[in-house]
Amino acid sequence: MNYLYLKALHIIFVVTWFAGLFYIPRLFIYNTEANEKEEPVRSAMHQQFNLMIKRLWMGITWPSAILTLIFGLTVMHTGGWDTKLFTSPVRWLLVKLAFVLLLYLYHFSLHAIYKQQAKGIFKYTSQQLRIWNEVATIFLVAIVMLATVKQSISFIWGIVGLIGFIILLMSAIKIYKLIRQKKH
Repeated sequence: MNYLYLKALHIIFVVTWFAGLFYIPRLFIYNTEANEKEEPVRSAMHQQFNLMIKRLWMGITWPSAILTLIFGLTVMHTGGWDTKLFTSPVRWLLVKLAFVLLLYLYHFSLHAIYKQQAKGIFKYTSQQLRIWNEVATIFLVAIVMLATVKQSISFIWGIVGLIGFIILLMSAIKIYKLIRQKKH
């Protein structure tokens, strides 16, 4: 198969994987907040959210994560990136791959929450899940910047930019929490 078709398929599955990573924590939040409702509404909401969570996680997010990995490794090999990985001009790829590894660890952490909530165990507050929801955004920014800007970006400025983005994101979460508390 042509390298560009493989790359396109890889990007398509990255997008669908991220769609799942962005939406599943929102469903976890809604499922957690359903605990604040009275019966029989609480049970009905849990039943609906658990169904939505299972379909998204097992039908879209997991398959996309697996296909992202398969096509990503295929693109690396077909493009010859695997043989250049430790050369100076391609060191950006090592950093990107480190972020991708962390993204898969994040994915596994969401799977643990998925399993807990499926059993009716709610270990995290909706606020903690809101913060955890933004971790995928941080990985997305880091990975896309590394994949597009590559060696043109200074490592130090890249880290400074990422830390600035994280501070901005966490500030937005804090402001949102204050607004929500004022409404109640």
